[in-house]
Amino acid sequence: MTFSILAHDRTTGAFGVATATGGPAVGSLVPHARAGVGALATQGYTNPLYAHDGLAALQAGQGAEAVVYALTTADPERDRRQVIVMDRTGATAGWSGNGLSDAVGLHLQTDLAIAGNLLGNTDVVPAMAEAFSRAGGPLELRLLAALTAGDVAGGDARGIQSAAIKTYSDQPYPAIDVRVDYALNPLDDLSTLLEKVRIGDYADFVATLPRR
Repeated sequence: MTFSILAHDRTTGAFGVATATGGPAVGSLVPHARAGVGALATQGYTNPLYAHDGLAALQAGQGAEAVVYALTTADPERDRRQVIVMDRTGATAGWSGNGLSDAVGLHLQTDLAIAGNLLGNTDVVPAMAEAFSRAGGPLELRLLAALTAGDVAGGDARGIQSAAIKTYSDQPYPAIDVRVDYALNPLDDLSTLLEKVRIGDYADFVATLPRR
């Protein structure tokens, strides 16, 4: 139903998460991150409490594997869930339940985690990993490159209607938080929005915000 990516930029310390799906408003419940803590994507038959409880556990210092284990073992509907988690060290872990619709993919490595279900084919997740690794520039642009490659490779089997990108650097509020809740070509619209956010008046506004 959805394909998502988590990433950690060791140069800047930023965490990012990006996602796209065949339904509306994927940015509202699937992608989550916190500065200095990590990132998480909860999808499949989405359990929003995975984000609430998972980020709290990461904040408390639990590792990615422990968080995924705790979330899934406590959930009687875990076979319908898919989740990826990255902790503050960049370690990753994930879960894909047996009740998810094919095709299902999961890629886990230090500083990078990708997951998808109800995909057009099994090429989607590897294509995202390769595109992210090859892309240059800021984290948000690498995340966009991964989403685009995943969509080109087959994406959501239903097509996509919404997409989102979030990054957190050294502040409790997001450095980048852009989403397209419903569109015929959400990645095109997301790319346009991201460009405006990065270089337009919004970037000047963010630069004026208080910092801790």
